[in-house]
Amino acid sequence: MVLGGAEGRHAAVVRRIGPGERVRLTDGVGNFAEGAVVASSKSGITVAVDQRGSVPKPAPRLVVVQALPKGERAELAVEMLTEVGVDLIVPWNADRSQFRANPERVEKTLTKWRSWAFEASKQSRRSWFCEVAPVASTAEVARLVHDAGLAAVLHEEAKTPLATLNPPTTGDVVIVVGPEGGITDAELEAFAAEPVLLGDTVLRTSTAGVAAASVLLARSRWRTAV
Repeated sequence: MVLGGAEGRHAAVVRRIGPGERVRLTDGVGNFAEGAVVASSKSGITVAVDQRGSVPKPAPRLVVVQALPKGERAELAVEMLTEVGVDLIVPWNADRSQFRANPERVEKTLTKWRSWAFEASKQSRRSWFCEVAPVASTAEVARLVHDAGLAAVLHEEAKTPLATLNPPTTGDVVIVVGPEGGITDAELEAFAAEPVLLGDTVLRTSTAGVAAASVLLARSRWRTAV
């Protein structure tokens, strides 16, 4: 199998992967091929495949609705959510996100988020890559919450601890993370779901999602990880 293009050049030139080294190639949707590199050049690498396989799609699907953070915290949030195992990240233009939703800005933001998720998926050796959905409105987030097998809307004034929730074995687990200024009362009313408390400290919007995802993964998929 020949790995060319940008990925092949990166492997050969940047990573300096050469003959004899063993690699795993994946299509990002569960399928993989493994083998030793037999040739390397500036245009890519050639792999002698000796093993092929597929990884089942993770269940339950973990979705994090991430209110659009400011500056570099957006990249941090996307990278950490991807590395921990989130399947779908939904950028949310919340009331307090301070995000100007003009077409050019939205397209530029999506391009960045998808690039960060792609690179983090490779770095964390995922067989199923993390996806990034289009920027969502509050109404669209409300529909995700309504259709979820389990919805966890994080709020610092909630009474129910997140750690007491039991994730389902199938369907979607949806975590909603608000912006720096918090989720408004109108947004909570639109979601029509009892909010949950992550812990006794208030986390930044860029770190709350990965902390919440870790709690629920430890109560579901991580229990059967091999």
